[in-house]
Order: sequence, then structure tokens, then C-alpha cells
Amino acid sequence: MALGKQSARNEDESDINLTPMLDVVFIMLIFFIVTATFIKQAGIEVTRPDARTASPKPLVSVLVAIGPTGDIWIDKKQVDANHVRAHIERLHAENPKGGIVIQVDRQAKFEQVRAVLDAARGAKVLDVAIATED
Repeated sequence: MALGKQSARNEDESDINLTPMLDVVFIMLIFFIVTATFIKQAGIEVTRPDARTASPKPLVSVLVAIGPTGDIWIDKKQVDANHVRAHIERLHAENPKGGIVIQVDRQAKFEQVRAVLDAARGAKVLDVAIATED
């Protein structure tokens, strides 16, 4: 009878407790979600101008697109020119280390570009770039 109890106890001791491993996997998942960089999209496709001296921009917190008719898009929403500064301030506050990239269509008027640049300056964002084709 003592032999049967001992073999039953060995079976219980040989089970592997998976709870600590699941805790580690869950913590790693949270870490990767928090540190992930999400791709920013302006909301429309534009035909960007060509440039010879283009360089990649690693940190972008705000992506602004100006369409051929002068419409301004931020975060997949069309924005009135008077409200661009508020949108830039809000999005830049979420990622203060990032800059602004303006995607301007070749057919767009310079007045809209100037309005976005003035809004960025008013929001105290100095790291502004214009997207180009290689």
C-alpha cells in the first residue's frame, strides 16, 4: 500500500507549473505593444515632387498631406486650414520627440504649404520636413 501512494505522489510532483511562463509571455506581449511604432498615414495619396537631396526621417509624430486642390489631411481626416495648428499640437503632444512631415502634391498651391508651416511654427514644432520622391 505504501508503494501505491508513493507512485501517485511522484506523478503529482512531475507536473510542470505553466503559470510563471504564461506570466512572462504576457509581460513580453505588453512590452512589445507599448514600444511598437505605428505607421502614420495622412489620409490621401499625393504625387510628391522629385528631389536630389532627400534623406529619410526616422521620427515622425505628425503627417500632413496637402492634396492637389489644396485640401489638408491629418490623421485620415480632412482638416480646415484654421484648425491645423490644434491638430498639430495634439498629435505632437503624444510624441514630442517626433517631427512633422508634410506630403505636398505637385499641383498644390504654396499658400496651403505656408499655412501648414505657420501652424507648425505656432505650435512650436521646429522639426518640419517636406516629403519627396527619390
